[in-house]
Amino acid sequence: MKVLVAGGSGFIGARLVALLRERGHEVRVYDLVMNPELAEITVLGDVRELEPYAAAAVGYDAIINLAAAHRDDVKPVELYHTTNVDGATRTAQVAERNDIRRIVFTSSVSVYGLNKPPSRETDSTDPFNAYSRSKLAAEEEYRRWYAAQPGRTLQIIRPSVIFGEHNRGNVYTLANQIRSGRFLMIGDGRNRKSMAYVGNVVEFLAQLLELGEGYRLLNYADKPDLNTNELVALLLKLLGRTPKMACHIPLWLGLLGGRCCDVVAKLAHRELSISAVRVEKFAASTVVDTTALEATGFVRPFTIADGLRRTMAAEFGS
Repeated sequence: MKVLVAGGSGFIGARLVALLRERGHEVRVYDLVMNPELAEITVLGDVRELEPYAAAAVGYDAIINLAAAHRDDVKPVELYHTTNVDGATRTAQVAERNDIRRIVFTSSVSVYGLNKPPSRETDSTDPFNAYSRSKLAAEEEYRRWYAAQPGRTLQIIRPSVIFGEHNRGNVYTLANQIRSGRFLMIGDGRNRKSMAYVGNVVEFLAQLLELGEGYRLLNYADKPDLNTNELVALLLKLLGRTPKMACHIPLWLGLLGGRCCDVVAKLAHRELSISAVRVEKFAASTVVDTTALEATGFVRPFTIADGLRRTMAAEFGS
């Protein structure tokens, strides 16, 4: 199959592209940035710009859209909408123009909101910030494209927090704080988090191309769900640190500190590593049900412990 991967130069995309090529697919990357390892198959461009995007997709069978504004400190905040929602609109238009009948889109479990029971795909959504609202709106753009003509295939994946080698996201930040002795547990640590190792995520995305036609909406997470205390204990072990109780501070105090940091950041016109939204997300439970995912027959190549071990080895030599 000829597959265009929008946002294919990044953390997930580069790994997915390598796997797709290994499996015999012809792949082109469309991205704002150049990954030197993928230079020969990359077209530089913006998913918000129709003409270059459409030109890059000529002759392709499927589009996998990974391109997104996803950090929680994106400025201006309108970039969430223009990148994620307008990017979805353009992707649908590109598919329409080139008669591409299969789209795979990575959304987010954040569309369910925070501190919910394990969320199923049929549950109501409750997006809590600009990012999650933009992801849900992007889903709707794709659903409109799918419904407009018979014979189209749309696969929307809502992954939990994705971690892995060479990603400097939440799991890396947590591990680095633990390693340096600067970690403070905010709250009681009993909040549970669904997580996903990138090696498993790309395997599943690649297998989606082999599933049948039609519409699918699937949560993605690797099980079991760890609570924060369990995750910290596992990271301590993998980092070769003596297991110990983390210093706990009350959630209300952590949120107050986050809001103070927000004020300082605004006055100083710079981003700080601590903010109220980061504290809130850290202490929240975000758990999704994966019954529908398991029904596809997908077998994960790695456990969460495997993924964390590989990540710690790559980042810290542990």
